[in-house]
Amino acid sequence: MQVLIVLVICSLVVALGFLAAFFWSVKDNQYEDTYTPSMRILFDDNEITAQNKESKEIKK
Repeated sequence: MQVLIVLVICSLVVALGFLAAFFWSVKDNQYEDTYTPSMRILFDDNEITAQNKESKEIKK
């Protein structure tokens, strides 16, 4: 029974460690993506327009 208590305490310590690491990374803006929005404007939507043209030809 004592082993179970030790394992529960260890798992709580590990879980709190992961939670602290998550909050630390959010606080340091680790999840902010500043590169993709500036590059998104450079890409064309050719695939979407090609699919739309094919679907219009099929309907005729």
